[in-house]
Amino acid sequence: MEKKQQLYEGKAKKVYATSDPELVIVSYKDDATAFDGLKKGTIVGKGAVNNRMSNMMMKLLEKSGVPTHFVEELSDRETLVKKVSIVPLEVIIRNVSAGSFAKRYGVEEGIPFDEPTIEFSYKNDDLHDPLLNSYHALALHLATKEEIGTIKAYAFKVNEVLKAYFLSIGVKLIDFKLEFGRLKDGTIVLADEISPDTCRFWDAQTNEKLDKDRFRRDLGGVEDAYREIFQRVAGK
Repeated sequence: MEKKQQLYEGKAKKVYATSDPELVIVSYKDDATAFDGLKKGTIVGKGAVNNRMSNMMMKLLEKSGVPTHFVEELSDRETLVKKVSIVPLEVIIRNVSAGSFAKRYGVEEGIPFDEPTIEFSYKNDDLHDPLLNSYHALALHLATKEEIGTIKAYAFKVNEVLKAYFLSIGVKLIDFKLEFGRLKDGTIVLADEISPDTCRFWDAQTNEKLDKDRFRRDLGGVEDAYREIFQRVAGK
């Protein structure tokens, strides 16, 4: 597959056109940002960890009936994916209180929920990704009622599959962010990534954080945490 011009560069990834108009190449960077880009840094090896781990998770989810954009891993940092138009909704599933949820509602971190929660935010950097509900999403024409229903169903399925999987390797899946995209024919598929950048992972025994919170909160050992979660996933 021939790699052509760069189409897009975000905080963590670059996207390139290919000789097939329906396929693009995603290239993962080591750049790290937090707090709407106010905090910037580099996490050495992050791009490779996020790329390879995302691909493993996408394959696992495909087997469980969740369609994804994944096509083929090309190298440690590059993957061939189906070209999608991203639905401008960030979908956050939470199993345990942490991060902005704990701050927003004045509760401590680490409280398990009776059932997982779901929230949407409007994917818009200029507006700092404000929270919204499905009625707002419909009013803003971000997605149709059917698409929102599909996205919710897939998001809870992703949680069910990944929560069980991570527990099997001694990790609690605290919360995570998903993004979905539309294929050319309108089909909704899971896109973006599943990685320590987009998920909160705590060690099941110690509650040690194995994710981007180590970078956000200056906890140290950031590269080690990314390496540790990847080694567990890769079974090394």
